[in-house]
Amino acid sequence: MDKKQYSVEAIENGTVIDHIPAGKGLAILRQFKLLHYGSAVTVGFNLPSKTQGSKDIIKISGVRLDEKAANRLALFAPEATVNVIEDFKVVHKMQIALPDVIAEVFRCPNSNCASHGEPVKSRFYVRRQKDQTRLKCHYCEKTFSRDSVTEA
Repeated sequence: MDKKQYSVEAIENGTVIDHIPAGKGLAILRQFKLLHYGSAVTVGFNLPSKTQGSKDIIKISGVRLDEKAANRLALFAPEATVNVIEDFKVVHKMQIALPDVIAEVFRCPNSNCASHGEPVKSRFYVRRQKDQTRLKCHYCEKTFSRDSVTEA
Protein backbone atom coordinates (compact mmCIF):
# COMPACT_ATOMS: atom_id res chain seq x y z
CA MET A 1 0.00 0.00 0.00
CA ASP A 2 1.39 3.40 -0.99
CA LYS A 3 1.69 6.03 1.70
CA LYS A 4 0.04 9.33 0.73
CA GLN A 5 2.39 12.31 0.82
CA TYR A 6 1.15 15.87 1.26
CA SER A 7 2.71 18.95 -0.32
CA VAL A 8 2.23 21.02 2.85
CA GLU A 9 3.07 19.67 6.33
CA ALA A 10 0.26 18.95 8.82
CA ILE A 11 -0.16 21.12 11.94
CA GLU A 12 -1.04 19.90 15.42
CA ASN A 13 -3.33 22.78 16.47
CA GLY A 14 -4.46 25.87 14.57
CA THR A 15 -6.29 26.91 11.42
CA VAL A 16 -6.07 25.79 7.81
CA ILE A 17 -7.46 28.00 5.05
CA ASP A 18 -7.93 25.68 2.10
CA HIS A 19 -9.21 26.01 -1.47
CA ILE A 20 -7.88 29.55 -1.92
CA PRO A 21 -7.82 30.46 -5.64
CA ALA A 22 -4.25 30.17 -6.95
CA GLY A 23 -2.45 33.50 -6.59
CA LYS A 24 -4.67 34.88 -3.79
CA GLY A 25 -2.74 33.35 -0.86
CA LEU A 26 -0.24 36.20 -0.59
CA ALA A 27 -3.00 38.84 -0.62
CA ILE A 28 -4.78 36.99 2.20
CA LEU A 29 -1.55 36.75 4.22
CA ARG A 30 -1.04 40.50 3.86
CA GLN A 31 -4.64 41.66 4.28
CA PHE A 32 -5.33 39.56 7.37
CA LYS A 33 -1.86 40.14 8.86
CA LEU A 34 -1.47 36.40 9.43
CA LEU A 35 2.26 36.75 9.99
CA HIS A 36 1.69 39.15 12.92
CA TYR A 37 0.46 36.44 15.29
CA GLY A 38 4.03 35.25 15.89
CA SER A 39 2.96 31.70 15.05
CA ALA A 40 4.39 29.34 12.48
CA VAL A 41 2.71 29.88 9.10
CA THR A 42 2.99 27.39 6.26
CA VAL A 43 1.89 28.45 2.79
CA GLY A 44 1.49 26.42 -0.36
CA PHE A 45 1.13 28.17 -3.71
CA ASN A 46 -0.25 26.65 -6.92
CA LEU A 47 -0.85 23.23 -5.41
CA PRO A 48 -2.82 20.66 -7.43
CA SER A 49 -6.59 20.69 -6.82
CA LYS A 50 -9.17 18.31 -8.24
CA THR A 51 -11.91 20.95 -8.27
CA GLN A 52 -9.94 24.13 -9.06
CA GLY A 53 -7.00 22.88 -11.11
CA SER A 54 -4.61 24.63 -8.73
CA LYS A 55 -5.03 26.32 -5.35
CA ASP A 56 -3.21 28.05 -2.51
CA ILE A 57 -3.36 26.91 1.13
CA ILE A 58 -2.41 28.63 4.41
CA LYS A 59 -1.80 26.85 7.72
CA ILE A 60 -1.41 28.89 10.92
CA SER A 61 -0.21 27.00 13.97
CA GLY A 62 -1.79 27.86 17.33
CA VAL A 63 -4.33 30.39 15.93
CA ARG A 64 -8.10 29.98 15.59
CA LEU A 65 -9.99 32.29 13.26
CA ASP A 66 -13.49 33.14 14.44
CA GLU A 67 -16.51 33.03 12.14
CA LYS A 68 -16.43 36.81 11.54
CA ALA A 69 -12.79 36.77 10.41
CA ALA A 70 -13.41 33.67 8.31
CA ASN A 71 -16.31 35.33 6.50
CA ARG A 72 -14.14 38.34 5.60
CA LEU A 73 -12.03 35.86 3.62
CA ALA A 74 -14.97 35.46 1.24
CA LEU A 75 -13.99 38.77 -0.39
CA PHE A 76 -10.80 37.13 -1.65
CA ALA A 77 -11.70 33.46 -1.78
CA PRO A 78 -15.46 32.79 -1.85
CA GLU A 79 -14.94 29.03 -2.26
CA ALA A 80 -12.39 28.69 0.56
CA THR A 81 -12.93 26.57 3.62
CA VAL A 82 -11.57 27.32 7.08
CA ASN A 83 -10.67 24.24 9.10
CA VAL A 84 -9.97 24.27 12.84
CA ILE A 85 -7.32 21.70 13.71
CA GLU A 86 -6.84 20.01 17.08
CA ASP A 87 -4.41 17.14 17.64
CA PHE A 88 -3.76 16.90 13.88
CA LYS A 89 -7.49 16.40 13.12
CA VAL A 90 -10.15 18.70 11.64
CA VAL A 91 -12.60 19.38 14.48
CA HIS A 92 -14.63 22.13 12.79
CA LYS A 93 -15.03 23.02 9.12
CA MET A 94 -16.46 26.46 8.25
CA GLN A 95 -17.98 27.18 4.87
CA ILE A 96 -17.51 30.90 4.48
CA ALA A 97 -20.07 33.42 3.25
CA LEU A 98 -19.83 37.06 2.25
CA PRO A 99 -20.73 39.32 5.17
CA ASP A 100 -23.33 42.07 4.65
CA VAL A 101 -21.05 44.72 6.18
CA ILE A 102 -17.28 45.04 6.53
CA ALA A 103 -16.00 47.65 8.97
CA GLU A 104 -12.53 48.82 10.01
CA VAL A 105 -10.73 46.73 7.41
CA PHE A 106 -10.37 48.72 4.18
CA ARG A 107 -9.95 52.39 3.27
CA CYS A 108 -12.37 54.02 0.88
CA PRO A 109 -10.69 54.61 -2.50
CA ASN A 110 -12.53 57.97 -2.82
CA SER A 111 -10.04 60.56 -1.56
CA ASN A 112 -12.92 63.03 -0.99
CA CYS A 113 -14.75 60.60 1.33
CA ALA A 114 -15.44 61.78 4.89
CA SER A 115 -13.74 58.65 6.20
CA HIS A 116 -10.35 60.13 5.19
CA GLY A 117 -10.50 63.39 7.16
CA GLU A 118 -12.75 62.50 10.09
CA PRO A 119 -12.09 60.22 13.06
CA VAL A 120 -14.49 57.53 11.82
CA LYS A 121 -13.95 53.87 11.06
CA SER A 122 -14.46 52.65 7.52
CA ARG A 123 -17.66 50.79 6.75
CA PHE A 124 -18.75 49.10 3.53
CA TYR A 125 -21.94 47.32 2.50
CA VAL A 126 -21.13 44.19 0.54
CA ARG A 127 -23.18 43.28 -2.53
CA ARG A 128 -22.78 40.47 -5.03
CA GLN A 129 -23.69 41.46 -8.61
CA LYS A 130 -23.49 38.58 -11.08
CA ASP A 131 -19.96 37.24 -10.57
CA GLN A 132 -18.57 40.43 -9.03
CA THR A 133 -18.32 41.57 -5.44
CA ARG A 134 -19.06 45.28 -4.99
CA LEU A 135 -18.59 47.38 -1.87
CA LYS A 136 -20.59 50.53 -1.14
CA CYS A 137 -19.03 53.05 1.24
CA HIS A 138 -21.28 54.01 4.16
CA TYR A 139 -20.04 57.64 4.11
CA CYS A 140 -19.69 58.75 0.47
CA GLU A 141 -22.18 56.14 -0.82
CA LYS A 142 -20.00 55.34 -3.84
CA THR A 143 -19.81 51.74 -4.99
CA PHE A 144 -16.47 50.14 -5.84
CA SER A 145 -15.20 46.82 -7.15
CA ARG A 146 -13.63 44.54 -4.59
CA ASP A 147 -10.18 44.98 -6.12
CA SER A 148 -10.27 48.79 -5.99
CA VAL A 149 -11.15 48.70 -2.27
CA THR A 150 -8.71 45.98 -1.23
CA GLU A 151 -5.84 47.78 -2.99
CA ALA A 152 -6.67 51.29 -1.69
